[in-house]
Amino acid sequence: MSTGNPERPGFVLPLLLLAGFRSVVDDLHAELARQGHPELRPAHGFVLQAVGVAGTTASDLGQRLGVSKQAAGKTVDRLVALGYLERADDPADARRKLIRMTEKGVDGLRRSVTIFDALRERWVARLGADRVAALEDDLRAVTPPDSFRLDVPGWFGN
Repeated sequence: MSTGNPERPGFVLPLLLLAGFRSVVDDLHAELARQGHPELRPAHGFVLQAVGVAGTTASDLGQRLGVSKQAAGKTVDRLVALGYLERADDPADARRKLIRMTEKGVDGLRRSVTIFDALRERWVARLGADRVAALEDDLRAVTPPDSFRLDVPGWFGN
């Protein structure tokens, strides 16, 4: 039997963290839609970040995302069709194809950075700068130093 605080059961903490994450991500995507990127979805942001400015291969992308090469390829196909990614020959190895961001993909990521900053400022306006900074510091204190990982899509899917 649990000896925890009955007014603050342990299972509520991860739900609140997830709800906060979902709130920020939903607000991000609503604003991205207003700014001309209505087709971008939360998983697409992880893919664009994993592709990065240098590009990558489908195998490497799958590893970075924690999904199979086939699953990564499906998402890449969708983002190519939407104009966010392109496939190109790898200049270092003619047998390989690189996946690269297009200008549209870069624009989506750039706008995301600006929108995330504005969303953080909304939290600051609501909670105060000190409380938001303390929340960030506290989360850093209880998460591993390499906690920013792109394999969230694979983690949720397993």
